[in-house]
Amino acid sequence: MSDTVLEIKNLNKTFGQGDTMVHALIDVSFSVKRGELLLIVGSSGSGKSTLLNMIGLLDKPTSGEVYIDGTNTTRLSDNQVSAFRNSKLGFIFQFSNLLADLTVLENVLLPRSIQHTDQNAMKEAVTLLKGVGLESQMNKRANKVSGGQAQRAAIARGLINKPAIVLADEPTGNLDSVTAETIVQLMKSMAKKLNQTFVIVTHERQQFGQVDRIITIKDGRAFEGEDLPHKMEVAV
Repeated sequence: MSDTVLEIKNLNKTFGQGDTMVHALIDVSFSVKRGELLLIVGSSGSGKSTLLNMIGLLDKPTSGEVYIDGTNTTRLSDNQVSAFRNSKLGFIFQFSNLLADLTVLENVLLPRSIQHTDQNAMKEAVTLLKGVGLESQMNKRANKVSGGQAQRAAIARGLINKPAIVLADEPTGNLDSVTAETIVQLMKSMAKKLNQTFVIVTHERQQFGQVDRIITIKDGRAFEGEDLPHKMEVAV
């Protein structure tokens, strides 16, 4: 198994044509090692959410390649993309996006149901919910738990398929500062405990403290480290 779980090669994304063309991503290249917790930061409109959509296979690049676990995802058909996304990627959103009429446990089990891999799913879901501190909440309806608890459940749901990468889009954006700190520490501990790769887009850089790596997106270009003028563009 390769130590590199994500490789972005010369990624470009444009929207519109002619005078209205917008270059959302410009020749972005970088790689991520297995088990790293990577932050993608940048101002609003910088291109960081577009980049996350490319990695999450929610949109296709104009040019360039995205390799996940050694697979060139830009060559997958639409049907292959759906299956690959469900097996290789976990998602955590700003809002937990739990289904209100299901229990916390049932929500965590959903990706496994979609993948039709139910063997040991219940045991693994319960173990994950214990790991995120929701053992006493797992049989409650999702609309009966707090925002912080719902986001903990979303983390467990993102991990249930043992994905190559968990993608988190502003995972603390809807939480108060104390709850946000708890969620940040939980993601950090899961990254270390499970050797799980996290790629996190955030406006709240300061909440995350020390992390493995930071990629700054500025005007569609990727830079290694904090957003400083002297930083060099990322190269593979």
